[in-house]
Amino acid sequence: MKYLPLYLLIPLFALGITSVFSQNIKILKQNEQIQIGISQGNKTLLSSPSEGLWSIATSWENEWPSNWQHVQPDTILKDGKWTILRGTLNLAEGKFLLKDSYLEERGKVKCIRRYEWQGKKTLETVTLAIRWAIPQKEVKPFLPGILYYGNPSGKKNGENNVPWFNGVDLEEALFEEHRFPMPFASAEWKENADYYGAALHVMPSPVYRGNHFDQWWSLGLITKEKHAELTLLSGPVGYNGQRNQVKALQEKGLPYANTFIKVTPGTIIEKTYYLETYNVPEKGAGFQQPMKTSVELFKPFYTDDLPRYEDIISQKIKFARSRWVQQKDYAGFNMYPDYRNPQIVLGWAGQGEAPGFALQKLGKYSPNESFTKMVQSSLDHICNSPIDSNGFCVIYDIKTGKWSGKDLVSQGQAMNSIALAILEGRKNKELNTLLWENFLLKAADVFSNRILNPTWTPVNTAEAFFIAPLISASAIFNDEKYGRAALKAADYYAGRHLNMDEPYWGGTLDATCEDKEGAWGAFQGFLAAFEFTKNTKYLKWAKHACDVTLSYTVVWDIPLPAGRLADHRFRTRGWTGVSAQNQHLDVYGVVFAPSVYKMGIYLADENLKKLAKTMFLSCGQMIDPSGSQGEQFQETNFAQHGDMSDVMKLRGGYSERWTVFWICAHFLHAAAQFEQMGIYLD
Repeated sequence: MKYLPLYLLIPLFALGITSVFSQNIKILKQNEQIQIGISQGNKTLLSSPSEGLWSIATSWENEWPSNWQHVQPDTILKDGKWTILRGTLNLAEGKFLLKDSYLEERGKVKCIRRYEWQGKKTLETVTLAIRWAIPQKEVKPFLPGILYYGNPSGKKNGENNVPWFNGVDLEEALFEEHRFPMPFASAEWKENADYYGAALHVMPSPVYRGNHFDQWWSLGLITKEKHAELTLLSGPVGYNGQRNQVKALQEKGLPYANTFIKVTPGTIIEKTYYLETYNVPEKGAGFQQPMKTSVELFKPFYTDDLPRYEDIISQKIKFARSRWVQQKDYAGFNMYPDYRNPQIVLGWAGQGEAPGFALQKLGKYSPNESFTKMVQSSLDHICNSPIDSNGFCVIYDIKTGKWSGKDLVSQGQAMNSIALAILEGRKNKELNTLLWENFLLKAADVFSNRILNPTWTPVNTAEAFFIAPLISASAIFNDEKYGRAALKAADYYAGRHLNMDEPYWGGTLDATCEDKEGAWGAFQGFLAAFEFTKNTKYLKWAKHACDVTLSYTVVWDIPLPAGRLADHRFRTRGWTGVSAQNQHLDVYGVVFAPSVYKMGIYLADENLKKLAKTMFLSCGQMIDPSGSQGEQFQETNFAQHGDMSDVMKLRGGYSERWTVFWICAHFLHAAAQFEQMGIYLD
C-alpha cells in the first residue's frame, strides 16, 4: 500500500501539476480547494464540488436538509488499483469517518462511499449527499423513464402531468431510485463545437436508518448558479420547483416529506455508484452510452426463473378465446372485461386485428384446433370499417352495431397487423385475403396521400406508426407511392427527433408527453425503412429510437414491499415503464422485443438479443390460471387505481381488473414475429 499524506501533494499543485491516479481519476486544485476530477482524455468532465468531496446535512428546516457540512480529503492512499481518500467531519456529538474508494473499471469509475458515525448519541435528522459537478449549467438531462432532455412536450401539454427541467438556477429533479428502470442520471452539454456527456450510475438500495419505512436513496440532478450537479441524496426528492413531492398520480404529485435518516452510534453506511464521462458524437446522442453501460452493469439476462415461452403462448391463446365474440353481424375479440360494454377495437389498447396475423403462426401451440375460421371472420369484419378521406373507424360497438373513432395511432397499428396478415395469409390456401387487401389498399391511399401532401405537419410522433405498413403495402401492391410516403415520414421524423430538442412523444392516447410508444413508432418505422432500402442511415436512426424505447425497460429486479407483487416474488427486469406521465410498469415491451432482437442481429450485439428474450419471458409473470393479466404494476410510488390518498401505500400494488385486450394481443403478435424469425425463446 502506498500512503500519501495530502500535504505532500500541495507543492505539486503550486507548480500547476495535476496528480493522476488512474486513466480517468485526477486530483485537482481549484480555488485553493482539493477536488477529484473524472476526465475523458485530457478534459475533466466531472469533479467533486469545490467546497468538499463529502457533504452532510445535520438539520432539517423548512422541510429540507439544512446545516450542510462539507469535508475535504485529508489522506490519499494507493492500494493496488484502488485510489482511496479519507476525511473526517468533527461535530460536537462525535465524528464521521469518511472514505471514498475509486477503481477504474472498463471505461468508468467505480466508487464505494463509506460513512461511519463514531459519536456517542444519535443524530436525528441527517442527510447524506453524493455530488458530482458538471463544468456548466446548461445541460440536457436524461433520467430513464422520467426525464427526457427536459420533457419539453410534456411540459407544453400539461405542466402538472410530467416532471420537467429548464436548467435555471437552483432547479432540482430528484427521484426515488426505484422509479428508474435503468438506474442512472445523465446529462449532455455543448462546449464550443463539441458535445460531452456524463452519467452517475447507482446500485439502488433503501436507505439504512431511514425515517420512513421503504425510504430509498434519491437520484437526479440539480443546478447551481454556474454549474449543474449529478446528485444522490439519502431520501429527499423534488421536481418542478416542489420539494418533498413525488410523481405519484397521473396528473399531480403527492407530498413525501421528512426523508432524513437517524444515525445511531456505530452506524456504517456504504453506497456504491459509478461515474462515466464520454464524448458525444452528435447532438441528441448523449444518452446512448450510459444506456449501454447500464445494461452491462446489471446484465438482466437470466431467464431460468421466468415463465416458459410455450406456457405463455398457450395461456395467451386461452385468454384470446375467452374474449372471442361472434354473431351473424360481427366477429372478433372483445377489448374489455365483462363489466364494460363489449367493443371490438383496433390498434392501441384493443388490438382486435392483431390475432388475424398472430394466430396464423401459432397453431402448433394449440394443435387440436384450427384458427383459420377465427382469423378469416375477424379480419373480414374489421375490413368492413368505413373508410373516408380521414381514414377508417377503429371502434365497433357490439350493442349498437356502429363504427366510430379515428385516432391515428390505432389506425397505423391496425394497418401494420393487417399487412402482416395478408403477407402470411397469401401462403395459406384456406384463407381468402381479397377483402383485407382491398381494405389495406384504400387505407394506404388515404395515408400516403396525407403524408405526401406538402402541408403535412403531424402534431407528434404518432404518425410514425404509418411507416411500416406503408412499406408493406408498397411490396404487397407493387406501388412505389406507398414506399415514397413511408420514407418521407421516416426522414421527417429523423429530422424532428434525432437531436432530442423534441424527444419522441405522443404515441399513447392517455398521455400527451414523452413516451415509449412514440419512440416505438419511430423505431418500428426506421427499422422497416432500413429493411426496405438497405440504407444504413435508417439503421442508425433505428438504433437511436430503439435506445429511447429501451430506456423504459427495467434492467434490475426492484425489491418490493409487502403486497400483491411481493406475494408472487415478482421480478421487474424486462418490464417497461409507460411514459413520463404514467410511471407504472406494463407488458408493452413484448411487442417490440422481436425488433430489439433484430437490432441485435443487424448490429452483432448479443446483449440486445438476450435482453429481448428477457423482456418477453419476464412479462409472462402474473398470468393467472384463466390466462388473464392486469395492466398496471406499481414498482414505485405511483398509481392510477384504488385508494391513492396515501403515497406510502402505493408501491407494490397491482391493477388486475383492467384487462384490456392489448395485454394478450401483444404477446401473440410478438410470438408470431419470433416464429417468423425462427427464434425459439425456450
